[in-house]
Amino acid sequence: MSDSFPPTLATRVEDLEARAAFQERTIEELNEMITAQWKVIDRLTRQYDRLKAELDETAAARPGAPAVEPPPPHY
Repeated sequence: MSDSFPPTLATRVEDLEARAAFQERTIEELNEMITAQWKVIDRLTRQYDRLKAELDETAAARPGAPAVEPPPPHY
């Protein structure tokens, strides 16, 4: 009696190990992509907030600019 797996079972285990390694690498790559995208989103959000604040400040400082009215109650 042999201590090793039958060839078909050993082959199946090797295939599963290869798939697991491939999936692990894919997950790591996807995680890196998501992390990079969140960095871009964070940078763009900060840039948007800064530009909106500058625009609001410029609009408020404009001579004869109408006062900002709050939206009607039904909003």
